Amino acid sequence: MTEGISARQTQILKAVIDEYIETAIPIGSESVEKKYNLGVSPATIRNEMAELTRLGYLRQPHISSGRVPTPLAMKFYIDQLMEEREMSLTDEVKAKEEIWDVRNNLDRLLEEATHALAERTKNLSIAATDEGKVWHAGYRNVFTNPEFSSMGICADLFSLLEEFDRLKELFFVRSSGNPIDVLFGEELGWTELAPIGVVCAHFNVKGKNVALGVIGPLRLSYSTIIPTLRYFRNLIEEIAK
Repeated sequence: MTEGISARQTQILKAVIDEYIETAIPIGSESVEKKYNLGVSPATIRNEMAELTRLGYLRQPHISSGRVPTPLAMKFYIDQLMEEREMSLTDEVKAKEEIWDVRNNLDRLLEEATHALAERTKNLSIAATDEGKVWHAGYRNVFTNPEFSSMGICADLFSLLEEFDRLKELFFVRSSGNPIDVLFGEELGWTELAPIGVVCAHFNVKGKNVALGVIGPLRLSYSTIIPTLRYFRNLIEEIAK
């Protein structure tokens, strides 16, 4: 639990986030009550969701709609509620084989790593050095998310990939110093990119500061993406020595 949230509210919040990650639509109290055996009535769930909205963990996009999680809720979920799902041993071996042959060429290594990461996470992946080199892959994955059905949002996202100053701010300036960072467009103050979520790994290879990340909607599958990104970071550090 976190300050101001009861055990029951935490349980309801986790159910709302799990459902939102899966469906991408606002979640109502009835759907939570039907799918998750929480032992309380829809009215109680509705009241608790209203309180979670007041506390800043949920928001209601439209008056008649259900609720969606805020960046505050997603950070709480990632830090305390979700269970990470590690890559299988078979997939780890396959990933290593895919980039092994280019281990002595950092540019090729990061290029292949972004393609391998995009394929596994089914999202847009990106690598960058603080010197200004950028690699990305998985553009088509963007269009599988309803959050990016607007051409305007897609244009803003793809424009970001061409602006190194903003990428440098995203991956190097805003870094918390942790091996893995989770950032949200809304938190960054980039209103045109409010729907995005970013998971980024930081490391040093051959004397260069490198960032490797995944960009997608706020409801990214963090439980799989974070351990996958951690594996790729460790793998690149290991084979590039």
